[in-house]
Amino acid sequence: MMTLPKALYTAAQTRELDRLAIAAGTPGAELMSRAGQAAFDTLCERWPEARRIAVLCGGGNNGGDGYVVARLAHAAGLAPQIHFTAPPDTLKGDALTMAERCREAGIPMASLTLDALPEGMDLLVDGLLGTGLSGALRDEMAALLTALNALPVPRLALDIPSGLGADTGMPLGAVLSADVTCTFIGLKRGLLTGAGPVHSGELCFFDLQVDRDVYSQVLADCQVPVPADLHALLPPRRADGHKGNYGHVVVIGGDHGFAGAPVMSAQAAARCGAGKVSLITRADHLAVALTRQPEIMVRGVENASEAAPLLAAATVIAIGPGLGRDDWGRALLALALESGKPLVVDADALTLMADDDSIGQGDWVLTPHPGEAGRLLGVSAADIQQDRFAALESLAARYGGTVLLKGLGTLIQGEDAQGEKSRALIRDGNPGMASGGMGDVLTGVIAALRAQGLTGYDAARLGAMVHARAADACAARRGPRGMLATDLLPYLRAELNDESADDC
Repeated sequence: MMTLPKALYTAAQTRELDRLAIAAGTPGAELMSRAGQAAFDTLCERWPEARRIAVLCGGGNNGGDGYVVARLAHAAGLAPQIHFTAPPDTLKGDALTMAERCREAGIPMASLTLDALPEGMDLLVDGLLGTGLSGALRDEMAALLTALNALPVPRLALDIPSGLGADTGMPLGAVLSADVTCTFIGLKRGLLTGAGPVHSGELCFFDLQVDRDVYSQVLADCQVPVPADLHALLPPRRADGHKGNYGHVVVIGGDHGFAGAPVMSAQAAARCGAGKVSLITRADHLAVALTRQPEIMVRGVENASEAAPLLAAATVIAIGPGLGRDDWGRALLALALESGKPLVVDADALTLMADDDSIGQGDWVLTPHPGEAGRLLGVSAADIQQDRFAALESLAARYGGTVLLKGLGTLIQGEDAQGEKSRALIRDGNPGMASGGMGDVLTGVIAALRAQGLTGYDAARLGAMVHARAADACAARRGPRGMLATDLLPYLRAELNDESADDC
């Protein structure tokens, strides 16, 4: 088993990697044997007491992997039983070869139907459906997966849980959820976003010894940032540095009754290294903001024109948290859009943008959650979640700049330093982040990194990673339940400095 790689692939790209590996001299049967061996080794490690193994085999190469697992379990003295949805004599190629070896070994085989489910098993091995699914499952298959889910036994998935869309991470009618998923050759992007992580359980990746030259021939669809990426782009500070070297973030928000949201953004920007942080908010919020963070420069504004001088001095403008949707917020958003400064746009500002068809493309980072993304595209949040990658592409095409689509497996799309379209996925984070204010803090993190010289795309992908990792560190200390957005502030600083929060 390898550490999960940074490169993510579509199902088609993974099939191309497989084809290239075979063309380079590794027979398909050898790759299948390696996959089965890797899965069987994982099985033995995770469930050492399991003896009665139900191996569920479909009609393709995913089923072929299952036949290899069954043969290895039999050779090890376990008691595997093969349950197939396609009779072995109808198989082709390498899958047929592996099925014939199981028959020769005398491993029990039976047809898998709703009326003939495995009984008395210690473990299910899922080799029913692979990555080739694109449309909805047939009703009978969906019903079968639902029935298998109800069996009170742990499950190991081969390559991907049956019924899960490899490209979208969404169920294609039903999914046979796994406790552990062994995935091979290329890490499928759907395992890490949408509902993918919910159904995949623990992920184990095996490259099956595919040569590095093969991977160089297929450009990954998406990348997962890691801390080393951040530290490469945000080097140690010079000894003679001063606050003017690290940018001025101006946060705009906080209409009547919403004082806290922009304050949290400003606090996060300050804790993430912006040289100066200013807050433009309602005048009656001045005392609240200064009490929370006296290092922030706060300007009470009742008329948008009063904010113009401060915007002229900004390196980056973060707008939206608590902005409201009335005339005050609309006027400030218009001023920010006219400023020509890089923007980080969140919350109410996104909804105001969705209501204005005259807004074109800009130098901004948009940070919608699925509901806001739906408003920006004129569809429902459910439509967004059905294919998060497609939604990301549509948002980027409509609004330009960098788009960050929040949610489990946060997605980012923008241009890299070479001007090429790039995508990133954040696999850090935990359910404790499902609380008010988390997005406001993220806005401040991204704005601070942008102010310190990172591009919009780099600030978004690395800011989202830092934010999620800070939440993970916080949850590891106190647990995820009850975690507040402001609890992340010391952990953000620690992540940026590669230290423990206890030192901050």
